[in-house]
Amino acid sequence: MKRGKKILKFMGWCGVLFLIFNIGLYLYCYITPRIEINKNQSYYLYDSDGNLIFDDNEDWISLDKISPYLIEATINTEDKYFYKHLGFDYLRILKAVLKNVQSGSLKEGASTITQQYARNLFLNYDKTWSRKIDEAMLAAELEAHYTKEEILEGYLNTINYGGVYGIENASWYYFGHSASELTLAEASMLAGIPQSPSNYSPLVHEDRAKSRQKTVLTSMVNNGVITAEEMNNAYQYELSYIGKSNQSELENVLYFRDAVLSELENIPTIPNSILSTGGLKIYTTLDVEAQEALENAVKNNMEDTNELQVAGMMMDPNDGGVLAMIGGTDYSKSQFNRAINAKRQVGSTMKPILYYSALENGFTSASCFTSEKTTFNFSNNQTYTPNNYNDTYANGLITMGAAISYSDNIYAVKTHLFLGEKNLINTSKRLGIESNMKALPSLALGTAEISMIEMVESYSTFANTGYKVESHFIERVEDNEGNVLYEYKDYGELVLNQSLTFILNEMLTYTYDSAFIGYNYPTVISLLPKISNKYAIKTGTTDTDVWIIGYNKNAVLSIWNGYDDNQKIASNDNGYHKNIWIDTMEEYLKDKDNSWYELPENVVGTLVNPITGELAKDGDKNTKIFYFLKGTEPSTETKDFEAVFKEENEQKVAG
Repeated sequence: MKRGKKILKFMGWCGVLFLIFNIGLYLYCYITPRIEINKNQSYYLYDSDGNLIFDDNEDWISLDKISPYLIEATINTEDKYFYKHLGFDYLRILKAVLKNVQSGSLKEGASTITQQYARNLFLNYDKTWSRKIDEAMLAAELEAHYTKEEILEGYLNTINYGGVYGIENASWYYFGHSASELTLAEASMLAGIPQSPSNYSPLVHEDRAKSRQKTVLTSMVNNGVITAEEMNNAYQYELSYIGKSNQSELENVLYFRDAVLSELENIPTIPNSILSTGGLKIYTTLDVEAQEALENAVKNNMEDTNELQVAGMMMDPNDGGVLAMIGGTDYSKSQFNRAINAKRQVGSTMKPILYYSALENGFTSASCFTSEKTTFNFSNNQTYTPNNYNDTYANGLITMGAAISYSDNIYAVKTHLFLGEKNLINTSKRLGIESNMKALPSLALGTAEISMIEMVESYSTFANTGYKVESHFIERVEDNEGNVLYEYKDYGELVLNQSLTFILNEMLTYTYDSAFIGYNYPTVISLLPKISNKYAIKTGTTDTDVWIIGYNKNAVLSIWNGYDDNQKIASNDNGYHKNIWIDTMEEYLKDKDNSWYELPENVVGTLVNPITGELAKDGDKNTKIFYFLKGTEPSTETKDFEAVFKEENEQKVAG
């Protein structure tokens, strides 16, 4: 009995302290100045020309113009005691805690509409304790200074409906009309999305969305809002979805917007809360012409490709500004950005990094290895047998220029082993690639998994003749009064030899050069009829990924195709990326100055046989100018590394 009385007494004191705490909290909120949360407290995104491209409250709609079905569906699903509590549903919180303790997880949430709205007023979603305290304080202040209707209106205009923010925008996006016209069937579908936008979007998982819709409708029946008959009619009604915005033709530019907001979170000079800034003006690196060219190229080349995904990124190589980006085939179905967040095997797009390293270590564009079916032997009886595409080999010596043109795997592995397997890793890191790479023979063939943004950054170093750049999406951020809160500073560091970079850039034009048509074909010779400018280009192919990365002085562009589940690329899926690349570049650069790189003073051109590297003779039908550092150009014979390679390899195997 005494123990029971002590427990009751303890609980009583806890209750008193809890009551005092709440009274103090709300009293403090009442006497503090009213915070402004009107729709001007927002962010605005501008393109590189200063034109407004995003206004996150452009589709703000007043509560009295939102369908009553949507309002009721939201309240009954998200927070049925919304009009009765003061920002926190303590009984619901207690139930959630008990369920989480029983399940040993943190899956059960108890956030009210007020708390969710408070969370939406921050620029990021950190889950630290200090952040949660800030959110709780803001929720209490909202309740102290605003009516329930004002809070609900703010919530409905800022919540995430599957990558589309705000109910008016979502209504147009999914159904092609205003939120004022939403039917019960449409409203109950949309009201179910915010709990898990990636899982309950009907454009992504319609079966899950229908199940969630039924939960919403059932809640409305249980709370006496609609009848069972109305529920059944709404649930059985067959909805059709549009999946397009009424504001912009650039549907996939939303990937770019997300990247901007993600970068914004990591700028230390930007306050956490939009309320602290009075709104933000964010001037981005987006080039609308580049984005239009990229999106149109994807649409024109990838119709009816089922689950095949695409990612693309164009960067200004001179400062690292991202000009255009696509993170997937359809933002409405997947907001996962494959251009930034996915790491895939890069295939032969790794080879230019390898060959630059080779040039630094005494190779020239005419240095030769034998291209033939080869099994590499290592100590401990380990072997490695790479293959060329279609098992095509010269069965003789070929130059580095030819190896690049044909993407010869044997030449690449021999070069990699000759230099030492850690050499390629070191050069990659110098270019800014931070992904984990293992010192293996196959690394030369791109078996490492690297993100597209890392690859584009590294190729930008080639494109600007040696300067390491940092990718970015934001040039400048101002508050609502025009005060500059952040401005990007370019600190490009020269990390490569500019003369060797020129030589590499020239060799990467051999991938579509008809002078190399012989026992094999250049890897992108099929694009030659579409090419009107000079580009450095390299492709990469694995069983599950196809890449193309190319550039000139104005832009670096990478395109990737593959499947999210890593299924093998079918032969009929193996050409989209190339056509998307050339269509994008040609469209974007059609009215721009596309002069090629100037010949460095210490580089000379020499006429050679492009396959064997031998000096051209009178009467030779197949010749090509190769470029060399002065003093390294061939005289009477080519630089054959094959004998040296064999000798060194035999010594390594012998241990």
